[in-house]
Amino acid sequence: CGGTWFVGVDALPNDASGRVGDGPPLAGAAFDFIRTDLQHDLPLHRAQVSVCYPGYPQPSPEEAETAYRFRRNRDAAHVDGLLADGPAKRRHLREPHAYILGLALTEQSEDASPLTVWEGSHRIMGPMFASLFGGHPPGSWSEVDLTSAYQDARRQVFATCQRRVLPSGPGEAVLLHRHLVHGVA
Repeated sequence: CGGTWFVGVDALPNDASGRVGDGPPLAGAAFDFIRTDLQHDLPLHRAQVSVCYPGYPQPSPEEAETAYRFRRNRDAAHVDGLLADGPAKRRHLREPHAYILGLALTEQSEDASPLTVWEGSHRIMGPMFASLFGGHPPGSWSEVDLTSAYQDARRQVFATCQRRVLPSGPGEAVLLHRHLVHGVA
């Protein structure tokens, strides 16, 4: 992205407890809520470390002009786990999430590429997923082409859901529903 974004998917070498190196396992109020109230005690995936540099967003030579405009105008809004496969970029559920936990490492003011969410979008995306996956055994969900239904649902989200900017600072945590449309401003 013109040297202005380090996406950092799976960049942190944490273990299944969130521990990095000899450090402690992941802990805190948000993680306690996940384990206790949401009753999720799943092993953690390697963390994404997202870094936006001054001047973000800039176009990338690898992306089409339409993809850059979407990233710039719609914060690259997406639902995690849906990967674009092949030259046609068909969307499939390849990395299902139970939840998304964001931990701020630096100050993210409203003008410094903070997290954005579309409030209530999970109530549109969830039923769309249920209708597409209904009748398919979970083991085959990754083969279901979600592209058209996902694009239609996302258009509905943009038309009906309020975009919220979530600035945050070190020590703060954000817990997102796995179907919530979100991005980076």
